Amino acid sequence: MLEKNQHYKSILSALLDAVLLFAGFLLANYLRFNYVRYFEPGGAGPALDVARDPRNILAGALTALLLVAAYWVAGIYSNARLRGLAARSTRIAVINAGGLLFFVFVLYLLHLDDYSRVVLGLFYLLGTGAVVAKRVIRRWVDRARRRKGLGLRHILLVGGGKSAALYLRALEHNPYYGFVVDAYLAPVEEPGFGVAYRGGYENLDRQLEGTAFDEVVVALEAEEIQLLPRVFAACDKHGTRITMVPFYGDYLPARPTIDVLDECKLINVRQTPFDNLLNAAVKRGLDIVGSLVLIVLTSPVMLAVAIGVKLSSPGPVIFKQERIGLNKKPFMMYKFRSMRVNASEGTGWSTDRDPRKTRFGSLIRKFSLDELPQFFNVLKGDMSLVGPRPEVPFHVEHFKEEIPRYLVRQQVRPGCTGWAQIHGLRGDTDIAERIRYDIWYIENWTVALDIKIIFRTVFGGKMINSEKIQ
Repeated sequence: MLEKNQHYKSILSALLDAVLLFAGFLLANYLRFNYVRYFEPGGAGPALDVARDPRNILAGALTALLLVAAYWVAGIYSNARLRGLAARSTRIAVINAGGLLFFVFVLYLLHLDDYSRVVLGLFYLLGTGAVVAKRVIRRWVDRARRRKGLGLRHILLVGGGKSAALYLRALEHNPYYGFVVDAYLAPVEEPGFGVAYRGGYENLDRQLEGTAFDEVVVALEAEEIQLLPRVFAACDKHGTRITMVPFYGDYLPARPTIDVLDECKLINVRQTPFDNLLNAAVKRGLDIVGSLVLIVLTSPVMLAVAIGVKLSSPGPVIFKQERIGLNKKPFMMYKFRSMRVNASEGTGWSTDRDPRKTRFGSLIRKFSLDELPQFFNVLKGDMSLVGPRPEVPFHVEHFKEEIPRYLVRQQVRPGCTGWAQIHGLRGDTDIAERIRYDIWYIENWTVALDIKIIFRTVFGGKMINSEKIQ
């Protein structure tokens, strides 16, 4: 519910930003053609009623929507990813500047030179100022409300173990939700909690009678689960809302769902967004369209690389290697050959000074050009543009015994690039950390996240490897 409420707030914030940007666009046109015209060298031109010009209305609406979409992809509306007001304001200013530069570039390509640079400048100042001012005002209002104790939910925490500490730490990292733990109950006092201790669990009924708590958060440990019926009975008696922190939270995904089978409730522990048929269809559709476009765009590069591979050493141009894909099914992954044909890659990753690589192979591996044929794997359905990187069977058999939840990554198609890769986890790096990033991506997938990963891969220097050219 917290996430859903935050999502609704983010949508409202985005709509308000769109309205402010649209108003800023119209106001910039109005000021330019009704006031700034008096300062032009040739004298005042004719005044224009910009509010009735359909071209201005359409241009303003499209500009506002595109900028808000860029805000969303950049995480402006995500409290978890971008908390500080200064960070948000800076990113908004940068996105607006980039958006206007892109707008000018498109106009140049279309040979449309009848636009006003003054309007663009005014719109940048007015639009950026408006969306930043909205956030400043909201920050002032939130702080004023909290100083007066308004908009806060007062919590009684039931539990004093690991789950309770996890909940307190989560609230400390996310103060914008407005939850305040006033007290907690536990068998013994925990000095590190920093919250008022009100005794053992037997005091729950008395605490709910004497203090106006908005909610009880139950964070019992596994060995205390027998107390749960008594806690629920006390809360129901006083009409107090209940939220639970499950002691088995380490095994739950980021967004667990519950199915109801007759009177039996089932918690889906390993469900992913791709179990939804619409999400799966959307991702596969994007893979097909994206791979076709990328094959066409990179075909001249692939032709040049193929010629270079053929001339650099004898052997086939394409190197095929068995990898493990969706549902642990093996497939042959394509790459441009970067090693001598008599060299076996075996079961290990190549190193910086790997003697098996040719000089041309080192060059194409440094700029990830050897991986371009994987677009054909994407088109076939063996891979996706974005996802966990596929591993050879040896590594899968080895790591599934050592790394918890390792095979969770096999519930989705492997990708040409991924969340772990754009964070520097590629090649011979910490496998446990890489799996953590892969699972986070699987559990939190969105189309916007895929777009962000692709952009950071292409424009963020993530296609360039650190290895040296031999």
